[in-house]
Amino acid sequence: MTNLHQFLFGIYPYIALTVFLLGSLVRFEREQYTWRSESTQLLKRGNLRIGSICFHIGILSLFATHMVGLLTPTEVYHSFGLTTAAKQMMAIIGGAGLGLLCLLGLLILLHRRFAEPRIAAVTSFGDKLVMLWILATLLLGLTSIFTSVGHLDGHVMVQLGYWAQHIITFKGDAASIIVNVPWIYRVHMVMGMTLFVIFPFSRLVHVWSGFGSASYVTRAWQLVRPR
Repeated sequence: MTNLHQFLFGIYPYIALTVFLLGSLVRFEREQYTWRSESTQLLKRGNLRIGSICFHIGILSLFATHMVGLLTPTEVYHSFGLTTAAKQMMAIIGGAGLGLLCLLGLLILLHRRFAEPRIAAVTSFGDKLVMLWILATLLLGLTSIFTSVGHLDGHVMVQLGYWAQHIITFKGDAASIIVNVPWIYRVHMVMGMTLFVIFPFSRLVHVWSGFGSASYVTRAWQLVRPR
């Protein structure tokens, strides 16, 4: 195990999570005016709706399934009669479907940002970087499916799960677990972790507002006094 490997998969995850959480908090505290999605709907509607829906459903579902898949101990799903091989097949089929849905939406949004003159004029370098970074990460994930088909027993998936579980439980040997994992998974992981580093400095922070909006369900009615 090289020092680079130890850093990327034993130390970098904590750096990424720290920047993600503290950076988001500082951004909300100091720059609330910039805390927005900066929609381009007013500039041109076009195919924004279909692109946005596909992208958001795809990426949020991928995030949720990645978290559940990586952080669920093998003993838990085995107790429900789900074998590792069956879970691997579910991950391949589900990942491919959600990944293609997300890719469709992202390509539509990218076309708007780069090909529509008025939208391109208000698109910052940071916006372009985030979208292209997500595209590269997504393509790596989709490409890794072909590697996954080569080991349907799911042993690599189990290794990745053990790594994630060791990270969140602060065990120091996490990096050693995935030394022999195929390179495409490791590059995909580094790209994904770096996305957490970029998150607080981009428009992606509006995701927090999406989760926070659930609190409005229980919020008291606002009273407006008549004149």
